Amino acid sequence: MEREKILIGWAKEDITPDRPVLLHGQHYARVSKYVNDPVTATSLAIESEKGEQAILLSADLVYIYEEVCNEVREYVKGKMSEIDVQKISFGATHTHTGPTMKEGLYETSEKGVMSPSEYTKFFVKKAGDCIIKSWQNRKEGMISYGLGHAVVGHNRRATYFDGSSKMYGNTDDLNFSHIEGYEDHSVNLLFTWDKNKKLTGMIINIACPSQETENALFLSADFWQDTREEIYKRYSKDIFILPQCSPAGDQSPHLLIGKKEEGRMLELRGFKEKEEDIRMSARKEIGRRIANAVDDALPYTKEDIKDKVEFKHIVKTINLPMRMVTEEEVKQAKQEIEKLQREKETPNTFRHLSRNKEVIERYNKQKENPYLPMELHVIRLGDIAFATNRFELFLDYGIRIKARSKSIQTFLIQLSNGGGTYLPTERAVKGRSYGAEIVDNLVGPEGGQVIVEETLKEINNLFGSVKK
Repeated sequence: MEREKILIGWAKEDITPDRPVLLHGQHYARVSKYVNDPVTATSLAIESEKGEQAILLSADLVYIYEEVCNEVREYVKGKMSEIDVQKISFGATHTHTGPTMKEGLYETSEKGVMSPSEYTKFFVKKAGDCIIKSWQNRKEGMISYGLGHAVVGHNRRATYFDGSSKMYGNTDDLNFSHIEGYEDHSVNLLFTWDKNKKLTGMIINIACPSQETENALFLSADFWQDTREEIYKRYSKDIFILPQCSPAGDQSPHLLIGKKEEGRMLELRGFKEKEEDIRMSARKEIGRRIANAVDDALPYTKEDIKDKVEFKHIVKTINLPMRMVTEEEVKQAKQEIEKLQREKETPNTFRHLSRNKEVIERYNKQKENPYLPMELHVIRLGDIAFATNRFELFLDYGIRIKARSKSIQTFLIQLSNGGGTYLPTERAVKGRSYGAEIVDNLVGPEGGQVIVEETLKEINNLFGSVKK
């Protein structure tokens, strides 16, 4: 593969609605009361001398559903025909304080709330304009890349001596055995530079969703806002920051172990003034840690800036075997529906009823098409690779890909190009609990391994023969 000069363009758009919206995340309806900090979309456009393209868009949202991705592509296609819209890849930070774009997900009787379809229309234009601006802003540029470390994500599934697991389970329990899985504190970093070697932007890729203040009733980018502010303070407000969430379906910034110790350190660092500030303080601490990872890597990568790189972008659809609903699971779903209908209604009732009804619908239709198509993007940019998936993919799958990838660094991006359900590991399914139940999974471990193998096949083909 030939090395070529590349054009690089950046853009950012504020995607904060001007009215209250239903917030996406949790199992009950939350309506935003105010804007704590803006939710944004950031786009990076790259083009080679021979016309290869890649446009990466990241937004402070839980998901960007497949139909919304396609609407944005149609919008861009109608305004900028030179962009190959299939080479646009969408990602979400998974903040739980961003607007939802799915009608019927929640119910609210509050007046003056922007509907999900209204917000979708607003987002499509904003995201489309962001992509177009990044393309129009293309100039001759260069890249460097590096690796840092920041403790942000923690495995959130506690395992007990009876073999069961529980998301956010109690670890102060006589039956607590261990944390179910691994944690990945690596920070993959790509830096972009202009032709005079001035820093223009960075991709920051970590294995953790942005949900430190996930129960809040305000609009917010969560810890990515604090990260941006910290990096702007240390470098410049003129640089662009594009966050990516690596496979982290079983990860979160919340602690299951070490809460007292971490709380004391927040106080010593001056972040925590009152007990109710602890989550906001933890966001600032995460921002500090990620900025420190940038500080650690940037000076060294600055000595290895590339003005010519190999560049190839592959887009393909892979078919994943769906997690099939069993008769026993249908029976359990029906029992759960009957139980919810008998009991006093709670804020969670509507979502839990919907989730169990969906299981029954899936059972009735699953023989028609036992596969779920997934749009996969794989990019080679010099010595590094990018690869996407649409799920809240448990960390083990990402580790499998990184371990066998022939690229020097592999940037994996979950929740890309479609809304995703959890995709658990074999051990998580055995442990059960939220995130690993049939109501949470369209695809199970068999499909997860298909993602691993298909992704590796494309990455390793770009970097040489497939690793056996």
